[in-house]
Amino acid sequence: MKQTSVTLADQAAAARQRLDAATWAWLQGGAGDERTLQANQAAWQQIPLWPRVLRPLAGGHTRITLAGREWAHPIMLAPMALQRLAHPDGEWASALAAAAQGAGVILGTQSSVPLERVAQAVLGDAGRGPLWFQLYWQADRGFNHALVQRAEAAGFEAIVLTVDAPVQGVRDAERRAGFAPPAGIHAVHLQDAPAPPLASDTYCAGLPAHAPTWDDVAWLQQRTRLPVWLKGVLHPLDARQALGLNVAGLIVSNHGGRTLDTAPATATALPQVLAAVGDALPLIVDGGIRRGTDVLKAIALGARAVLVGRPVLHALAAGGAVGVAQMLRLLRDELEAAMALTGCRTLADAGPAVLAPGSAP
Repeated sequence: MKQTSVTLADQAAAARQRLDAATWAWLQGGAGDERTLQANQAAWQQIPLWPRVLRPLAGGHTRITLAGREWAHPIMLAPMALQRLAHPDGEWASALAAAAQGAGVILGTQSSVPLERVAQAVLGDAGRGPLWFQLYWQADRGFNHALVQRAEAAGFEAIVLTVDAPVQGVRDAERRAGFAPPAGIHAVHLQDAPAPPLASDTYCAGLPAHAPTWDDVAWLQQRTRLPVWLKGVLHPLDARQALGLNVAGLIVSNHGGRTLDTAPATATALPQVLAAVGDALPLIVDGGIRRGTDVLKAIALGARAVLVGRPVLHALAAGGAVGVAQMLRLLRDELEAAMALTGCRTLADAGPAVLAPGSAP
């Protein structure tokens, strides 16, 4: 008899059975010794929640207001590359499932499905969450501008600039496995990207010379009507600098532990970033979110919403669009249970008091 997945870990186990070893190493692996990858999950698990009793809970809900609209709940799909590696329908299926569950979507530059097809799949759903486009900065500004214009024309509602990957992390498991995408699966938005100019130095093969800077953020803001979020901010000094550019918000992220190993877990960095920006910028966090209790802890530490990354591909491999919908429903159900058991009727009640004293990482 087929076993039903009742946790995200169950879906991950099912995905492991369906994916070949090289693809699994690419999906699951982190940088270096994977200390940051492991710390992301462990940090959420080590924060204890403090139950409250006899609180009025009638009429409770998970709704939030962020980025000028109401969301059904604070869970959003992180940008994950090449999702057709997990299922033939790829990003289209993930976005369809997200819309059905009222979740937001950040579609990646390295999507294996065109952004227009993804937008068409979800924009007509009245109950959908926000639809944002993630931009990996390319060496040619004109190419970046054209890609952003495509996203605008398709109906995307914000641009998320990834800022924490001037070079790729040293991902040992992926290199040992010799991972390479199979024929027919590629980053469809980058097929015509101009090759970066040859660099005169050998520092990281010249790649950092073409990485985005604060000046590029300002340039991007001037050329799009969409709000711009920065993804990959961990250091409070960077968060303070972002204040001066009037960006829409920050995503506290260490790239899922895939860039700099031994970087702090996002649960550890989140309070530091919050202290730097206060209420001036909304914060979203990702990295290691596997339970509804993790979502509640993130909100209690100051995030307005969370992103889930690897679980999307696990769910997609395990069950296609239905699997992703199930993953989101599991997280939301767990979040509601955690809220009720800590006395939170809504997420506005989920402040630091739901965390045991001295438990913040």
